[in-house]
Amino acid sequence: MATPFLSIEGVRRVFGSGAGEVVALDGVSLQVARGECLAVVGESGSGKTTLANLILGIYPPSAGRIMLDGAELPARRRIEHRRAIQLVQQNPLSALNPRRSVGASLRLALDVHAIGPRAGRDAHVRRLLEEVGLPGEFARRAPAALSGGQRQRVAIARALACEAPLLVLDEPTSALDVLVQARVLRLLDDLRRQRGLTYVFITHDLSVVRNVADRVAVFERGRLLETGPVAQLFAAPAHAYTRSLIAAVPVVTPEEDALRARIAQGGPAS
Repeated sequence: MATPFLSIEGVRRVFGSGAGEVVALDGVSLQVARGECLAVVGESGSGKTTLANLILGIYPPSAGRIMLDGAELPARRRIEHRRAIQLVQQNPLSALNPRRSVGASLRLALDVHAIGPRAGRDAHVRRLLEEVGLPGEFARRAPAALSGGQRQRVAIARALACEAPLLVLDEPTSALDVLVQARVLRLLDDLRRQRGLTYVFITHDLSVVRNVADRVAVFERGRLLETGPVAQLFAAPAHAYTRSLIAAVPVVTPEEDALRARIAQGGPAS
């Protein structure tokens, strides 16, 4: 593996104290190379969302440290740290302010971080929308006027607005139907390669992992069980829990497999 861009070293996170203490993460160490997509998988309560929150700086680790590009991230993140790591949430409707137009939400990110000349930021907003496959005129629309897939593209555009090298994607396609999900996954893969982005992709869905990730980290009850390249982990999982997760992946029909292949190649859905 190349020199890690994101390094998580012996991280532990405890909530509560005494008899009410809950260990959400227990001595987790992980490394993510620049430009890589690491999928973090596990059932509810496995610690994957806690890990995402620690990376984002929503709360600090109880022990251990998190390094980004060779520098330790402080417990209290400065604005440059918040700009460098952006979140794409599961539900874009709740993530976008319903009182702001799409363009205003994107423009706010540019204004807060002083990205580009002020006079050119509206044009920058339109370019961001076009980069995620939406017409620039969508800037005038309200989030409620968009479909679920369109709102998720806006959420991705907002993360891109900050020019962050690291995106944490928390179940970004679980609220979408299969067809829209496949298109959003293709978009994310294209953006990663074009922009040289690094992804930490939080999910419980191993069928998604097969399509987007380079490596997988499997969590159970706050512990990291195993990591490995996607093909290797699916072919020869080392842990019984991982084998049970893989066994639960729905079998893809020939028709669905053909549909996914057409979408992956940029062809029509029908």
